[in-house]
Amino acid sequence: MTPHPINPHNHDIPAPDAPMVNVQFNGHWIQVPKGTNVVEVTRQQDSFLPHYCYHPKLSISGNCRMCLFEMGTPKMDAERKPVIGADGKPEISWIPRPQIGCATTVSEGMGIRTESPMAVECRKGVMEFLLINHPLDCPICDQAGECKLQEFSAEYGNGYSRFVENKVKKPKNVDLGKNIVLDDERCILCSRCVRFAKEVAKDDVLGFVQRGSYNTLTAHPGKRFDNAYSLNTVDICPVGALTSKDFRFKMRVWFLKETKSISTWDGLGSNITIGSRENTIYRITPRENEEVNSCWMPDEARFEFHTAQSPERFQQPMANVRGNFFPSSWKDLLPRVAQELKKYQGTEIAILASARQTNEELYLTRSLAQTLGVSLIDIKARPQEADGFLISNDGNPNTRGAELLGVSKQGKNLPEIAQGLAQGKIKALISIMENPLDCGISPTELAKLEFHVHIGTLPNAGTAKANYLLASAGFGEKRGSMINIQGRLQRLNKAVACPGQAREDWEILRDLKAALGGGNGLHSIEDVFKAMAQSVPELSGWSLSKIGDLGVLLGTSPAITRNSSPVGTLV
Repeated sequence: MTPHPINPHNHDIPAPDAPMVNVQFNGHWIQVPKGTNVVEVTRQQDSFLPHYCYHPKLSISGNCRMCLFEMGTPKMDAERKPVIGADGKPEISWIPRPQIGCATTVSEGMGIRTESPMAVECRKGVMEFLLINHPLDCPICDQAGECKLQEFSAEYGNGYSRFVENKVKKPKNVDLGKNIVLDDERCILCSRCVRFAKEVAKDDVLGFVQRGSYNTLTAHPGKRFDNAYSLNTVDICPVGALTSKDFRFKMRVWFLKETKSISTWDGLGSNITIGSRENTIYRITPRENEEVNSCWMPDEARFEFHTAQSPERFQQPMANVRGNFFPSSWKDLLPRVAQELKKYQGTEIAILASARQTNEELYLTRSLAQTLGVSLIDIKARPQEADGFLISNDGNPNTRGAELLGVSKQGKNLPEIAQGLAQGKIKALISIMENPLDCGISPTELAKLEFHVHIGTLPNAGTAKANYLLASAGFGEKRGSMINIQGRLQRLNKAVACPGQAREDWEILRDLKAALGGGNGLHSIEDVFKAMAQSVPELSGWSLSKIGDLGVLLGTSPAITRNSSPVGTLV
């Protein structure tokens, strides 16, 4: 089952057939689709109306009151017709009390003032109330640097407090779930997390207890916030009330370098942002792409970078000498690997590729197989149970790419490879990013190999007796492309460098092919994509740069540009 992003309350996109209405926005008349709320109207006009509880993917709660604005309606004459001013536009009668922008939708002739003295004064008052019981712990708060309360207090607050009483103390360091820590003192009761749990994750376990200043967020008695998407509440929490156990106290966010990439956790390929510093990845957060994952992602997909940070990680190529692995250099090792492979006929060699490889790596793997005359090549399938949302039924990130590039036979060749090993017909094996023992090969069959070279990042039981280990790149250490289960071509970007002497997989495959006499001439990953696109009709005309940050659906033309038309225009 193909997952589909569920956005029951997408306020960003008005109905396609919504009529346009005339609205006076901060003194200018504009046209916007009827039914658009004032927060979105402001955003569409390249302005900003501060808010906390509002989120375009969640229902409207209207409880933070930060988005107050001054509203007006058309003046009417005795016949209930709009009074037209000298400029030919309706005159506005301004209401003496503020309205909340998130719960107010535009109508014909409405007036909106977001910067009037009333609106400015109201925002200052709301900020003062929100800060009354808020702890002054910004120096130790994980949210500092991306905290909306911190930002808005500086931009819209008074700069001082008139509150002299003791602050209300609330629970701190609450273990809310396996991935979440709650600090109720920081909570401003915006209810974003409550609505996300109920409406998106379908796990209605969060709520508020007590009343007034003693109101606190908590999980329902006897329950924990442990669903597969709980960490999305950390992303949408405007303050530091909800924090990730994995990232908590690890790094200041303003030190992080952000790299746009995609998740390789499963077949959906959620769009992500990788946060890194000094060649270390610290966190992964979702990046909005309405065609793939909206603005959410599964919790487990956030942790895939930890594998590459294992202390057992290969950091240099190694050769097996009488049962012990010793470090070597690429210059010495690759010619030796090529020399060994040349001893065998193509029918005596098998290749275990992986649907975790990029398209470029798969293309070079197929090219290597052709150079060696190898026909027995396949990948390991990873079927899993889909949840109907963002967890797909494929645990491999690039099954479609492996099929397109002719590397995948849907696992049909794996039994034949195992049988060839058992009968002694297969004498040499190249395994890439996969444990041979997980591919239907028994330890007895594997032990019959005369030669085994493995390209990967970590040791496993299937590589314990390999002749050579070629240290390759892990997640976030390479650039390339993948095709998700929807047929969408997406770009994987490099956030950090490979550790030690480890190299990107495409470089290893290219140089190994060159050592076999297969030629060279590919100097960058862009060159590999160009060569691949020339031999694969479905990729013709595309390049890594043309794919863009949001990817493209295969079958569309590279010449087509997608520019969103403005929904609010001056009139």
